[in-house]
Amino acid sequence: MSAKLKKLAELSKRGPHKVLEGDLGYTGLPGKVYTPAEGKNLPAVAFGHDWRQSVDDYHGTLRHLASWGIAVAAPATEKGWRPDHAGFAADLETALQILTGVRLGNGKISIHPQRLGVVGHGMGGGAAVLTAVENPKVQAVAAIYPANVAPSAVEAARRALRPGLIIGPGEDGDSLFDPGNPAKLAYNWAGEVAYRSVKKGEQQSFSEDSLTKRLLGLGKSSASLQTTVRGLLTGFLLHQLAGEKKYSSYSEPDAEGKNVTSYTGEDLAELAGLTKDDSLFSFF
Repeated sequence: MSAKLKKLAELSKRGPHKVLEGDLGYTGLPGKVYTPAEGKNLPAVAFGHDWRQSVDDYHGTLRHLASWGIAVAAPATEKGWRPDHAGFAADLETALQILTGVRLGNGKISIHPQRLGVVGHGMGGGAAVLTAVENPKVQAVAAIYPANVAPSAVEAARRALRPGLIIGPGEDGDSLFDPGNPAKLAYNWAGEVAYRSVKKGEQQSFSEDSLTKRLLGLGKSSASLQTTVRGLLTGFLLHQLAGEKKYSSYSEPDAEGKNVTSYTGEDLAELAGLTKDDSLFSFF
């Protein structure tokens, strides 16, 4: 019997912590920091934005994570037309170093060095995978509609041993606006991984820049999608980084929730576009 994603509605709402917002730039790395107002040995993540996106386009999501006790550092780098994906992965690594090495808040905040993760959307999702592979600092990875990057995150996933959460399109997705194969990335994942799709979800719907998307004809931002993804992401990180066992279902590969479908095994391979023969030999 599949696990239930309990308290998804609760986790999709703002958490109990007051949130502080700061400038990452004073450390030499452009970007922003979001933290709870206080807390010791907190979990923390570096967050990577999508291609041509601003950190401000994720303001609601980053504040949401901080409101649940998870500190976030989001580099505002590689925003040009031809970004350096490996360089962006290196910036996410630097953000992790900053989280544990720089005084945050008013001295009422501390980050546990063994409670670190990387999260990203689109290009940032692919870069998050590159950052995590063979990186002893990283304890968990979440990639939201990850896009293709170079070096390949799909290939790197074969060496990804930390628990992963991949959120991508399901059978109702529109591949036109998804420049990657999140399902194949999840299928290749070497460690434990959960692949979730949210009803009618797509890559262009997650960031919060709805006006820009409409002007460019790239679809539109979806508040309902963002809300559900925030809940899935929060539960996964609280379980993996904060050790909160009551959210263990958020790491289960086949967990079920409202408007959320999980894919495993042959279903995941089919979603990835692999034939039976391809899936048998996909690791060689």
